[in-house]
Amino acid sequence: MFSRRTSWNLTPNAFTRALENHRGQGKELLDLTASNPTETGLYYDQRAILEALASPEGLGYHPEPKGLLAARKAVAKYYCELREPVAGDVPVSTESILLTVSTSEAYSFVFRLLCDPGDEILVPTPSYPLFEFLAGLQDVKLTPYSLFYDHGWHIDFHSLEQTLTPRTRAIILVHPNNPTGSYVSPDEARQLNALCLQRELALVVDEVFLDYSLQGERVSFAFNREALTFTLSGVSKISGLPQMKLAWLVASGPESLLTPALSRLEIIADTYLSMNAPIQHAAPALLAQRHGIREQLVARVRVNLAELDRQLTAQSLCSRLEVEGGWYAILRVPATRSDEELAIALLQQRNVLVQPGYFYDFRADGYLILSLITPEGEFAEGARRLLEFLKIGN
Repeated sequence: MFSRRTSWNLTPNAFTRALENHRGQGKELLDLTASNPTETGLYYDQRAILEALASPEGLGYHPEPKGLLAARKAVAKYYCELREPVAGDVPVSTESILLTVSTSEAYSFVFRLLCDPGDEILVPTPSYPLFEFLAGLQDVKLTPYSLFYDHGWHIDFHSLEQTLTPRTRAIILVHPNNPTGSYVSPDEARQLNALCLQRELALVVDEVFLDYSLQGERVSFAFNREALTFTLSGVSKISGLPQMKLAWLVASGPESLLTPALSRLEIIADTYLSMNAPIQHAAPALLAQRHGIREQLVARVRVNLAELDRQLTAQSLCSRLEVEGGWYAILRVPATRSDEELAIALLQQRNVLVQPGYFYDFRADGYLILSLITPEGEFAEGARRLLEFLKIGN
């Protein structure tokens, strides 16, 4: 009765079962996996948000496939304010922006635009596991290419080029990557553009964590004009408002490719008309929240990262990998057992929740992922228990 694309293995894994059992018993839990900013003690301008949602304009229905112009102007303004203009910059046009309810929907639009069933998209590893489900639902094949670590993370271009086939349609970038926190460097961007032009490929760039750089300004791929590029983002991370369901994609690139791409995307968007009016009218206010939220989150990430480094200096078993931005830190730990077994033992014996590296397709054991937006006190205690647990050889 059901399609093969939904024939997932729905049996909970051992880690999920252990967590459900732990919570079911009402035990203490120091959660170092926090990803929902609305539950991490941040201050939100509730009045401004609620007043924006109460606009009478939201009661009208004026369907626009790309989204209401006022909302797209707010997104264009975000890119205008993202950095100081440089020579040769072309502003992000409202006509190149399509609003979606999530980056997941934006991915589905792009996959539908670029791929026939069975076509291939290249995806980085390590990275977060959402792509497998999105691609499967669109009958698209995912092919991994590797990131490697050498005093920072880098794209393995040999791995990437080896995976290309006549059915490859696009390369996904996560800028910065989740969980590695690594940005695509300018030199890597030049190589990617050259490869895409040579092989007639598109770039699909996920920038939901772009604003959370720890090492200065980063350039958005929304300004990329060399290769056909689709840049995805939204207020879920930028403004810490995942419940508002406001995201977008920005198309850019050579005019000969950009014009037909936008025409086709507009028809795809018109087929769904998924964005609701109140959220679109509230878009300027929701995007304005990003300034205060970013300030709070970057401050917390820096405090937690400094605390983690302080604790790491007192031992020699573990180290952390370099992080340039985003919300996560990667710990390299002794690979005395699988990452899943280690995470379960840490949960059961120390009441500390972390994510094992295999969740993000790390190809070897010895990696744990920690959220840096966990409230400071909880993070410090959780890190202390984790390192103490490893020190005594558990």
